[in-house]
Amino acid sequence: MAKKISLLFVTPEAMPFAATGGLGIVSGSLPKAIMQLSKVFEVGVILPLHGMVSESARQEMEFLGQKEIQLAWRSQYCGVFKMTRDNVHYYFIDNEYYFRRDGLYGFYDDGERFAFFCKAVIETFDITGFYPTILHANDWQTALIPIYLKRKYYDDRRLIQTVFTIHNIEYQGKFGMEALYDVFDLGEEARATVEFDGCINLMKGAIECCDKLTTVSPGYAQELKYAYFANGLENIIRNNAYKMIGILNGIDLEVYNPLRDEAIPVQYSRQSIRRKAENKQILQKSLDLPQRDEIPLIAIISRLVAHKGMELIERVGEELLQNDIQLVVLGKGDKRFENYFHWLAFQYPRKASALTTYDDALARRIYAAADMLLMPSKSEPCGLSQMIGLRYGTVPIVMKVGGLGDTIKDVDYHEDGNGFVFDHFNAHDMLFAVQRAIEHYNHREQWNGFIQRIMGTEYGWKQSARKYIAMYKKMKDDRVIA
Repeated sequence: MAKKISLLFVTPEAMPFAATGGLGIVSGSLPKAIMQLSKVFEVGVILPLHGMVSESARQEMEFLGQKEIQLAWRSQYCGVFKMTRDNVHYYFIDNEYYFRRDGLYGFYDDGERFAFFCKAVIETFDITGFYPTILHANDWQTALIPIYLKRKYYDDRRLIQTVFTIHNIEYQGKFGMEALYDVFDLGEEARATVEFDGCINLMKGAIECCDKLTTVSPGYAQELKYAYFANGLENIIRNNAYKMIGILNGIDLEVYNPLRDEAIPVQYSRQSIRRKAENKQILQKSLDLPQRDEIPLIAIISRLVAHKGMELIERVGEELLQNDIQLVVLGKGDKRFENYFHWLAFQYPRKASALTTYDDALARRIYAAADMLLMPSKSEPCGLSQMIGLRYGTVPIVMKVGGLGDTIKDVDYHEDGNGFVFDHFNAHDMLFAVQRAIEHYNHREQWNGFIQRIMGTEYGWKQSARKYIAMYKKMKDDRVIA
């Protein structure tokens, strides 16, 4: 019997334990999908024991042990906990000073916190008993994993192969060069690896040190070769393109299932699509909007930041609301956009509602209630919202960029179209796409048939997980041949 491939995902977040967005969703669903599809793997996921991890989850955990982790001149306690779900082993790095906080990111010492986490991952194999063949790191918070393995450790751990996934290149882990030793515990031998544009850039170092580089859609993998999308790293990406692959993210079809979703008031399926309208009426009532089924309810479920296209909506928001529609916005972000949507809702109280928060259960209720989902992103590495929208029969209206371009085809130009697409980052191009969607909605019998068809779109993890499995197996085989 062939020896199993031990695969360890290193992530700053993972559903259902602690998550803020797409990375957490992927880290919670891809490992499970791999275990369901292949018996060749033993899969682990390791993340910090964040303060938001529920007490019920903590009760499931087994304490494995502890040790001191040396980070430059610091010596810090590290506890290791474990639980197993769906045949995936979950390990949690415990240090309350670093991780028992109100939130996951955005603290003054994020560099130090995640440097400690990366060192703890590598130095607790003896406690976990999980010795990985392949270590899969994600985004800048875990970028030190491939850097440490190539530039710091000179024992058998250097044989561990590494995958590094870019989920969003806008966040690169930039720090002053004075942090090289003091924060990151790296010597002069690593300076050239992490130095970029006069500062430390952890993502750049990980790109150069990893054995395989991935990103979360084929479209984004191509876009990152160009300055418009790469935030300064386009030459680094092009130099490492030989080891890069774009694999589309997926969603967990068990988690996102309107027929089983307990967060929504009325469950429904493709066969009972008319029940979706009941969710719409309930949401309209809860938001003090007129209960009108004859007009489309358009949702925006997004971080309210410029690269998500909020400036386009800001430009034509009032013009958009001249149409006979309702608009519901859910998300947090820049105060400029939060304030704008509150102002829009104040000006048009019977047409618009602004909910500047993030609440997963509320997001599901909006997916289930809305007729359309507006995603005018300037850049979108993959996007999961459009896939969730399709699953809930909520038609995506998207900018053709990154993963949005890979997953959504315009129904007016493709027989198998599943949404509405505009090609240029332009407010009136977006508005025209919305108006085309409204025109389709006005033909309700055809619209309902369209909804039934798009709910059958397959964007679960099966196809994508098989691509990851093939990549991991090839890495192992290439290592054996070498």
